Amino acid sequence: MDYGGVVPELASRAHQQNIIPVVHQAMQKAGVTADEIDAVAFTRGPGLLGSLMVGTSFAKGFAMAKNIPLIEVNHLQAHILAHFIDDLKNTYDHPEFPFLALLVSGGNSQIIVVKDHLEMEVIGETIDDAAGEAFDKCAKVMGLPYPGGPIIDRNAKQGNPHAFEFSRPKIQGLDYSFSGLKTSFLYFIRDKVKENPNFVQDNMNDLCASLQYTIVDILMNKVKRAARETGIKQVAIAGGVSANSGLQNALHEAASKYNWKVYVPQLGYSLDNAAMIAITGYFKYLKNEFVGQDTAPFARMTIK
Repeated sequence: MDYGGVVPELASRAHQQNIIPVVHQAMQKAGVTADEIDAVAFTRGPGLLGSLMVGTSFAKGFAMAKNIPLIEVNHLQAHILAHFIDDLKNTYDHPEFPFLALLVSGGNSQIIVVKDHLEMEVIGETIDDAAGEAFDKCAKVMGLPYPGGPIIDRNAKQGNPHAFEFSRPKIQGLDYSFSGLKTSFLYFIRDKVKENPNFVQDNMNDLCASLQYTIVDILMNKVKRAARETGIKQVAIAGGVSANSGLQNALHEAASKYNWKVYVPQLGYSLDNAAMIAITGYFKYLKNEFVGQDTAPFARMTIK
């Protein structure tokens, strides 16, 4: 991207510019009219406040105009419920309750016990940076464009995951920390480049493989501990980082070793998408969990 990340003001303007044509196109593809819609589900948070305001305002206006109920959706909860999406061509294997969910994205790293579609308990979370931030910030140190996670994943497939050792956090319990890894990686690259200005270019694949191995290992060690402590053997991953091939491979290896049943979302449903908001809205609709026109977006919303 031109700016090395998301610029909140530009993002909200783009949302405002595109939301009406996108909704129109979605209804055309679905073959439905506005009069056939029973409720409007919208993301209340977490996220960038400007963009959330655009979506919330549009949803309120649409619901008021058609006299239909509003359903607020927690973006994080929706990532997990993406595992319950079926489409017109496929019916997928869905987790049974209770299951463990490792939610990993640019802003969140959490371990969650999912007791029901709408009942979830966070038992571990990051105390600083999230795994996705570690990928993107370390990628920037290596001169890679944003978002860096997919590029690191691609390069890692050609590298040696044990070529370099990086700092690992010593955090008690099931919580995560990635700020120390990010800082140690920065200093490691700085020192190596002093010795050899071409160090990053000469070792790009090994650097990406070693970094990815470290992040995935940190994530999986806590998940294994959570599975031991809870006795739950159904484990799902969700969020943008769930698309990472290293994490998926590590999950399947653990499944073979510990007799887990694991779930990985379809690629189209792992990143932010409207379908995960819709499926969450569907489950809330069944329970008549509606909100009023006074509902405001909340940038720092969490899973309760």
